[in-house]
Amino acid sequence: MITELSVEHLALLIALERQAQSGTSDTQMLAALGSQDTCVLGWWQDEQLLGYAILARLPFEAELQAIGVLPERRQNGAGLALMEAVFTTAQGWSSERLLLEVRMGNLSAIRLYQRCGFSEDGRRKGYYPAAKGATGREDALLMSQVL
Repeated sequence: MITELSVEHLALLIALERQAQSGTSDTQMLAALGSQDTCVLGWWQDEQLLGYAILARLPFEAELQAIGVLPERRQNGAGLALMEAVFTTAQGWSSERLLLEVRMGNLSAIRLYQRCGFSEDGRRKGYYPAAKGATGREDALLMSQVL
């Protein structure tokens, strides 16, 4: 089941992010939960929060700011279910396009986005700090889909 989360879910969301490691800070989550222009969706199973997505409303578009799923729950439909809810929300806002950026090294996320119909728009060189254990910086892949 997917529902919209509120500030009362902050502790659960932070605990989930600690394991999912999507790169979203506690401050970003609190800001997203408190903003009228942001929707935080939660994927629940047996009353446990197992995944989330943060979607921001822009003037003509929507931006997927983060998506995270517990590592042991990946590869069994959670990402696709969350993306479906993201599309529904963005379409409800009358957004013309859905945007996102992803680390070039996050191949599983890139495959999910490609399965959902996203195409590459460009790259940002050296956008992300190096992943744990790596040196240098990592490029961001910019992707979008017309809604």
